[in-house]
Parts: sequence; C-alpha cells; structure tokens
Amino acid sequence: MTILVTHCRQVNVAKVCRFRQHFRQSVDFMSCNSLKLSSSNMSKRKVFVTRPDVPAAGLNMLKERFDVSTWSEERPVPREELVKQVQGKDALFCMLTDKIDKELLDNAGKHLKVIGTMSVGYDHIDVAEVRSRGIRIGYTPDVLTDAVAELTIALLLATSRRLFEGHQQILDGKWSAWAPTWMCGVELKHSTVGIVGFGRIGQGVARRLNGFSVNRILYSGRYEKPEGKEIGATHVSFDDLVSESDFIIVTCALTPETKEMFNDAVFAKMKQNVIFINTSRGGVVDQPALQRALENRTILAAGLDVTTPEPLPPTHPLLQLKNCVIVPHIGSATTWTRGEMCILTARNIIAALDDKPMPAEVL
Repeated sequence: MTILVTHCRQVNVAKVCRFRQHFRQSVDFMSCNSLKLSSSNMSKRKVFVTRPDVPAAGLNMLKERFDVSTWSEERPVPREELVKQVQGKDALFCMLTDKIDKELLDNAGKHLKVIGTMSVGYDHIDVAEVRSRGIRIGYTPDVLTDAVAELTIALLLATSRRLFEGHQQILDGKWSAWAPTWMCGVELKHSTVGIVGFGRIGQGVARRLNGFSVNRILYSGRYEKPEGKEIGATHVSFDDLVSESDFIIVTCALTPETKEMFNDAVFAKMKQNVIFINTSRGGVVDQPALQRALENRTILAAGLDVTTPEPLPPTHPLLQLKNCVIVPHIGSATTWTRGEMCILTARNIIAALDDKPMPAEVL
C-alpha cells in the first residue's frame, strides 16, 4: 500500500513539473511573439493620403504594407491640415490640388522619403526644393494618355459643332422647325489642326484626328519628332502653327516657359475662325486675354477642360459666353484610368520606401 501511494505521488509530481515547464515555454513563446508584433507595428512606415475617395485598389496596396492615414473629407485637404498631417510621415500620396512647397517640406521633417502625385503634371510641386532634400517624386504618365486624348477630341467636337449651345436651345424652348442655317458649326474635314505640346497626349490626339480626314496636322516644339512622321504630322514654328491652324489644341506641360504663352499678342495672330482647345493646364493661357479674344470675336470659339482658378466660379464671365465650352477638368476621368493612376501612385511609393527603382519617377 505504501509503495502504491509513493508511486502515485511521484507520477503526480512528474505531471506537475511537465505542466509547469510547458506553461513557461508557452508564456515565453507568447511574450516573444508579442515583442515581435510590437516591434513590427513600431517600425511600420507612415503614409498620408490627401483624399479618402481614391480608388480602393491602390489604397489597399499601401494598407497592406504601411500605416496609412487619410484626410477624412471628399474635398481637397485644407492647407493647414496638410501641413499638420505630413509631420513625421515617410510618404505623401497627393493630388494636383495639393501645393508642395518649402513650408510644407519644413513641417514634414526628415522622415519624408517620397511624394507620389496622382497626376501626370507636377507643376503643384516645387521640384527643385524637393530634390534638394533628397526626396523622390513619383507621377502617373502613360496610363491617362488615351483618356485625355479622347476627351480632347470630345471637347473639340462639342465646341466646333456647338453641342452645349444646342442643348441649351432645347432647354430654353427654342427648338422649332428645321432650318437650313440654324446651329451650324465647323467640321474637321479638310482643316489644318495645330497641336502645341507633342508628347504622349498630343500624339494620341493626332492619331485620332487622322480618322476625321483633316488636311494637315501641325505641331511645334524644340525639335522634330520621329513620331510626327509616323503619324503624318508636320513640325513647324510656333508662329506658323498659330497663324495657319483652323483648330489649335494645347496639350503641353505648364512650365515657366509656357506660363501664359497664349496672350493678347498670340490670339491676335490666329485666324478669326480658329477654335482654341486647352486640355493641359489653365496656367498656359492668359485667361483675361482669352476672354477678350472671345468677346471681341478675335477667335471663333474655345473649349476648356482646365481653367484658372479651379474650380471656376459659376459667375465667371467665360461661363456666360456662348462661344466658350468649359468642362470641369475631367480629361482623365474614366473609371479604369483613375484606378490605374491610383495603383501607379501606390507602386511608386512602395518602390521608393523599399529603396528600389520607381515605375514612374520625376528625374
């Protein structure tokens, strides 16, 4: 009997010892994992996105890797909020409505490694100041070329064929019996079209124009481009393009050289029946000069996807002119294109934070 009790006690002691050992190992394992998780969370790099309504695919790519915060309202982030939110961030996902300058960069501090803008243009960024701090810049070329080229053609046709004006006639109850000369516009066939800015978008517009049986496509720039010959476009001087074209389409970037390049003097050189289209940036046009040219019939009509400022106030004089068609900067506004722009912006940020080549970097 004594032997049996002793044996049972030995077995129970052994079980308790094994349980204690297992418990200690479990606690050690959990503590270790907890430390690892804590360390992982602490080391997560921070990204600020200046709008909450960017397409989900790109935003989710960032959330998988980083600590992502966004401005809460579906409108441009106020300046003071942007300056505040960028502090201590490793990356900034911004829009063309966000001004990136010395003041903002000073507030951002030393952590900021990359700025990804969801746009092909980057005139809202002080590139020299950003570069001086070793911060990289990503942008979204190529993916929006077709969408903007399509919108450019749509705007050209809406302006030349007076589509908005015709629609207003219906709303005003002025659509009566068919009349031979009522609402007549201008056709593209046999015309000369000049394109200022013969990059990706300008070339995309030129390719589409070939389907309209235009007589000539002209483009200006520092040098002749091989794509011009392929498309059937002719390189000419800016002055020749302005004076010879029936349609003038602006697709150039906004730079110090192109700022307000279309002014009173340039509009005066154009044909009186010219139609002027701008889908680049509002800043390339001296807007009061354009208004005067339209009011005085120095030129026939204008179609604008971009203005200064944006948005244009509803009471602005340009919006009261029948010969001026304005749409609210929707050149890239297709579901597919905006999604791809967001994804490319996310890829740019991820690559920069991984110290790898960016898919589309401003160099």
